[in-house]
Amino acid sequence: MSVAERRQLADMLATIDYPHPLLDLNVNLNRRRRLIAIFSITASVVLAGWIVVLVLTLHRDFTSTHWRLAWVGFDIVELVGFALTGWALWRGRQIAIACLLVTGTLLCCDAWFDVILDLKTSGIWLSVASAVVIELPLAFLLLNAGRRLIRLSALAAVGAGGVTLPLPSLWKLPLANLHVPVHAGDDCADAGQAGQRADAGRDTKDRSGLISPVTGVESRCGRI
Repeated sequence: MSVAERRQLADMLATIDYPHPLLDLNVNLNRRRRLIAIFSITASVVLAGWIVVLVLTLHRDFTSTHWRLAWVGFDIVELVGFALTGWALWRGRQIAIACLLVTGTLLCCDAWFDVILDLKTSGIWLSVASAVVIELPLAFLLLNAGRRLIRLSALAAVGAGGVTLPLPSLWKLPLANLHVPVHAGDDCADAGQAGQRADAGRDTKDRSGLISPVTGVESRCGRI
């Protein structure tokens, strides 16, 4: 047996012995996923009704008594978001994904309220310029960076390091190890099942002739 074959055998044995980190949590994760899904759908229905109530009852004009506190507080929250995002990215922490998404969303909210609250005022063009030139581009960069990190984490979760072929979009990519049904027509649809099959320790050659000792999954898209 050559050195390369011995190394490959050692990797395969290590994969068999190493348990999947989500294996014991699978039942609880599925239960929580369903509960949160039901809660989100219910909240959507309730919020739709509440929007109708607001449209029918809210006045066009309103005088705020804590205008300064509202905006200063909002900007402080944005400052905290940027600071945490920078720290998490500098330290290479997974929390950076949440920080990127939250801070990008805050920037979108900032642009929305700046423009809407300055309608028919002398400051409208400054607010529009600020939103178009600063806030929305920054929000796009942060949200896109969060999306890319999520995809990289998905690649790592299914043991697909070094794969050049892309995973499907996040709208089609199943949650890791949660037994989410996928459609056969989706690109690389078996990506979400790779982590489950890895626990069986099977090593299968794909159509390109490559062996995946981590996942043991055969895929029409190459190694997953």
